[in-house]
Formats: sequence, structure tokens, C-alpha cells
Amino acid sequence: MPKEQLKARPGKAVKDVDRSKARKAHLDSQKKAILGWFVSAEKRVASIKSESQMTSIEKMDVTRKGISKNALEQLKDKSGFDYDQLSWILGVARTTLLNKKGTDKFPPSLSEKIMSLADLYSFGYEIFGSPEEFNQWIFQSLPALGGKAPYAFLDNQYGREEIRNLIGRIAYGVYS
Repeated sequence: MPKEQLKARPGKAVKDVDRSKARKAHLDSQKKAILGWFVSAEKRVASIKSESQMTSIEKMDVTRKGISKNALEQLKDKSGFDYDQLSWILGVARTTLLNKKGTDKFPPSLSEKIMSLADLYSFGYEIFGSPEEFNQWIFQSLPALGGKAPYAFLDNQYGREEIRNLIGRIAYGVYS
């Protein structure tokens, strides 16, 4: 897209705005978002943040309202999980996940688990640089986890915290 000039306000310099860069940044943020949340009510402008960039208050608000089946489908598609794997991770029956349709919402307690998993995956995608690399890593046996794969820890909040800490150590170059 072409550059446009914005009229300067009195006392302000004229700024060049490269709309293509702004659009690319917006699209990049969409790619990082697992569940595609639309947040930013304060500004009354819809923008997409990745789950790992949301504040705790934003996450609480979303989970209290419930996460839709469509959002779970997005997580399922990006992570490569099947319903059996998701039901084990989330601690619910497979039919609980399958019976919802489209915009039907899961209860807050299950939505909180879904958000926690999406948050972990969003963080992992940011650190690893690509969903494919992170999705492969999650199933690799790691010495830092006693020879177990990170996937084996995802069924528990404490396990997800441990995996998030491990990803953080990787981000800072600490051998893990």
C-alpha cells in the first residue's frame, strides 16, 4: 500500500505512515493468537492479542464469559491435537468437547483450562518462532523433565507452569 501523509497539528511534525507495515504487524499478531480473542474494550477498538500478551484481568474476563467451541477448534487445529488428547489434557470426557457446536460456550472452569493451554501454546510459538517447531518439541523426551515429553505435563496446572518455566529458560538461553 502507498504511504500517506497525515496533516500536522499546530506544533507537531508531519509523519509518514506506512500502512503496509501497520497491516503486517496486525497480521503477525493475529498469527500469534491461538484463540483469536478480540480485546481492548478501553479503546473501543477491536484488536487481536496473543493469549500470552493478555493481562490476567483480560484472561479472567474471557474465561468467565466462557470460551466457544469455535475457539477450541482453533486451538485444536493450531496445536495438532485430536479430541482424545484434548480431553486428557483438559480432564473432561471427549463427548463434552464434541457435543458443543459453533458459538456454544464451555463453562468457566473448563474455559480456564482451555485458556491456560492456549496461553502456554501462544508463549511457545513466540519463543520457538513457529508453531511447527513448538508442536514437535512438545512431544520430544527431554532430560530436563526426567526423560519425559512436555506433553505428559499438560494435564495439570502445575505441569503447565513447569513447561512454561522451561520455555522461559529456553528463551534466555539456559540449557534445558
